[in-house]
Amino acid sequence: MSSNFLNTPVEYLKNVGPQKADVLKKELHIFRYSDLLTFYPFRYVDRTKFYKVREITEDLPYVQLRGKIVSTKIVGVKRSQRFVATFADDTGKLELVWFQGAKWMVEKIKPHFTNEFIVFGKPSWFNGAFNISHPEIEPVSEENTTLASALQAVYNSTEKLKAKGLDTRGIARVQKTLNALIRNNIPETLSKDIMERFQMVSKEEALKQIHFPRNPEMLRKAEFRLKFEELFFIQLKLLKQKGTREKTYRGFAFSRVGDYFNSFYSKHLPFELTNAQKRVIKEIRLDMGSGKQMNRLLQGDVGSGKTLVALMSILIAMDNGFQACLMAPTEILANQHYETISGMLQPLDINIGLLTGSTKAKERRRIHEQLQNGEMHILIGTHALLEDVVQFKNIGLVVIDEQHRFGVAQRAKMWEKNTLSPHMLIMSATPIPRTLAMTLYGDLDISVIDELPPGRKAIQTVHRFDNHRDRVFGFMKEQIALGRQIYVVYPLIKESEKMDYKDLMDGYESIVRSFPLPQYNVSIVHGQMKADAKDYEMQRFVKGETNIMVATTVIEVGVNVPNASVMVIESAERFGLSQLHQLRGRVGRGAEQSYCILMTSFKLSSEGRLRMETMCRTNDGFEIADVDLKLRGPGDMAGTMQSGVLDLNIADLAKDAQILHSARNIAIELLSEDPNLEKPENSNIAYQLAISNATQTNWSRIS
Repeated sequence: MSSNFLNTPVEYLKNVGPQKADVLKKELHIFRYSDLLTFYPFRYVDRTKFYKVREITEDLPYVQLRGKIVSTKIVGVKRSQRFVATFADDTGKLELVWFQGAKWMVEKIKPHFTNEFIVFGKPSWFNGAFNISHPEIEPVSEENTTLASALQAVYNSTEKLKAKGLDTRGIARVQKTLNALIRNNIPETLSKDIMERFQMVSKEEALKQIHFPRNPEMLRKAEFRLKFEELFFIQLKLLKQKGTREKTYRGFAFSRVGDYFNSFYSKHLPFELTNAQKRVIKEIRLDMGSGKQMNRLLQGDVGSGKTLVALMSILIAMDNGFQACLMAPTEILANQHYETISGMLQPLDINIGLLTGSTKAKERRRIHEQLQNGEMHILIGTHALLEDVVQFKNIGLVVIDEQHRFGVAQRAKMWEKNTLSPHMLIMSATPIPRTLAMTLYGDLDISVIDELPPGRKAIQTVHRFDNHRDRVFGFMKEQIALGRQIYVVYPLIKESEKMDYKDLMDGYESIVRSFPLPQYNVSIVHGQMKADAKDYEMQRFVKGETNIMVATTVIEVGVNVPNASVMVIESAERFGLSQLHQLRGRVGRGAEQSYCILMTSFKLSSEGRLRMETMCRTNDGFEIADVDLKLRGPGDMAGTMQSGVLDLNIADLAKDAQILHSARNIAIELLSEDPNLEKPENSNIAYQLAISNATQTNWSRIS
């Protein structure tokens, strides 16, 4: 076993050298043998199957043929020359075409003209016949018929790599050279017990078989071994972090549930709690009473009642003599929370403050003073809460809404607001698939509100093309005649994009023409407006002074208008599933039936069509999140806030949920028996974890 072998610079590998090494480093971040070994194929080609010419169809991704070249010709002159060979087997003929290297191909084929050839490539239909452009072609020999019985790896490449001979075949040649050197040079990273339990191949065998599988069964074993290991060490890190934090950070013990909580629960609850809300409140009570700092992620779909759960958690903090705060990412959302919570707590003698960037200096001074002397019980606000000048007398609970909008360092600042770190309750209205949550937030406890309040009607969602706009406008007028209000949302991906801004203004003008005064009133809200102008337009809509709000995605969170019953989303194909679901959640907050209308052009990709179909089929945010994970992949869903966690080499969270569950369960079991990984049988795991911690970015933490 040799870690020196794995750390060998890639330029020392035979047939690589400084120039190829340089492009491998720049294009693929391959610096050492270990990087090359873990640059895995993205698919495999089964070279065991041979097609006949007559069996070729357009939907085949590739074909492998065996036959003869019956004629060749060079077509065109100089730079536009192409080499064309007519290939035939006993069922038919097709043309093989090379647009580059015509003379080289003549020299390659001519000496073997009477031989049979093996041809491999992607067929295409042109001028009433099939052809293959730039196929792989080799004369039949004992060597390549043996090769043709194997699964061949296909690697990602780039134009710069190809220019240095490192196309997929070139990378495979380099991998083969390295593969021949790894005998007894790959340290084992898992314990004997884990390997026996899952009947795993060794790490060395897995690395050999992943690049050059003997057969499909060995490939499956290699993939399982490497995927399990990758996910196991992620979970091990997260769980060790959690264990370390629980030992290091003591928390305030909220031992009692008193008058504030009981009075609110028995006399002022706005509606009956769902069983899911009751379960989550119980989990939070146990956490906050344990003497350890709570770090809990509260997931719930739009309208599931997360705010009420957060409020009741705040009341437990107050019953134990502590202050609490709720931090939201935007002023709109902070204002909404302030109005909602103030309204619910109005019968109780509780002092609530609101602190945002717009708060005037005089009001700020009053808030700061009352926080420090303990007169203010609850503070709701934006990033303004993070300022050093915001000091509490005794803060015991921090609630963070829409956590993904805050950086790790920002959230950590809230820890410093008391001598012991306050309890943390982090809310997300963006449902996260369980596999993603376990990987991104595996060091947190997770609660899920998976039940909507009784009596709430499901939002009806329909997909309409642009040529149905007159019918959509007619439906909007019918809803307004019933006293309802309507959102019309345009995609503004970046506020500086002129096209998007033009689309928004054109849409606004079209609606104003179609919905004339005085019967209709239209508001407009977008990110280029000043905050006071935006708030003025928002308030007009909230008060019912306008019937229609034309907006960009600034209304995605934070606007709660129970009378708004229709959400029209323009150019819906330009939104991700998660965002479409969030926007839809702006309606359906009152007792009336609500509707979401997805407007698109006729030109829809297959992915765009699937998004529209998914939205029309289900209102379940977790089901939508699962489809989103499959479409976009975990990295895009998580965003840059959590970069590092999801730089997976081989595992796929959308496909490998079962392996992830197994890996996490084994990590939990291992740490319960050997928390510090001190037992001799776990020495491989401890060593690998130490290397991983030393060489990789720390897994992102939420708290």
